Amino acid sequence: FRLALIQLHVSAVKSDNLQRACGLVREASAKGAKVVALPECFNSPYGTQYFKEYAEKIPGESTQKLSEVAKECSVYLIGGSIPEEDGGKLYNTCTVFGPDGDMLAKHRKVHLFDINIPGKIQFKESETLSPGNSFSVFDTPYCKVGLGICYDMRFAEMAQIYGQKGCQLLIYPGAFNLTTGPAHWELLQRGRAVDNQVYVATVSPARDEKASYVAWGHSTVVNPWGEVIAKAGAEETLIYADIDLKKLAEIRQQIPILSQKRCDLYGVEMKK
Repeated sequence: FRLALIQLHVSAVKSDNLQRACGLVREASAKGAKVVALPECFNSPYGTQYFKEYAEKIPGESTQKLSEVAKECSVYLIGGSIPEEDGGKLYNTCTVFGPDGDMLAKHRKVHLFDINIPGKIQFKESETLSPGNSFSVFDTPYCKVGLGICYDMRFAEMAQIYGQKGCQLLIYPGAFNLTTGPAHWELLQRGRAVDNQVYVATVSPARDEKASYVAWGHSTVVNPWGEVIAKAGAEETLIYADIDLKKLAEIRQQIPILSQKRCDLYGVEMKK
């Protein structure tokens, strides 16, 4: 099946972001994409100072638009992420809609991005956001998909749990920056793909040099052999990858690491 990643240029005007995102979903569908993904924080600028102002309930305005365009185009739509308000708390949340417009999954970012690299970047999502507490998997007629958001990708255990649950594709809407992006963005994706013999896709906002937080861009798809099969530059763009589950099965057969794990010596388990 064909996967499309939308590397959206995110502005400060929510209605404009929504309109352009929906337009690009239509374009991806017209080019044969069956699964389409948007970037992290696609409806608002990324930053702790923006989350409260742009936050919505789910369902709400943004998710309603995603539901409508998923149904109109008959695609599985991974709605990047939006700031979500629920019970007085804020979350960084990804919603997924099926071809009938129904919501299939809601993933709240589990690992909050609190980092301090002296002289380079300091950022603390936990100043405003609360963490999610669950894994998020959804089924398509093609394969089972596991969801993470940005910083979640650094935690190999999470991807391993998704592998145990039968996922063959992991999707991470994310916005790495100009420090962590060149260092780790592709490396982490290739690591998660090879470790678990899955396809890994990451969807970044386009780079905006004038933004308070400058995203790295370079939305990417990696196959289970660790090869990059699609990669964007820094600008707003659509990229496509044909996901070949026969190739995935062959790789798992040739190097059967999943059946060779020494569960008598070690293990990764889901607590809840």
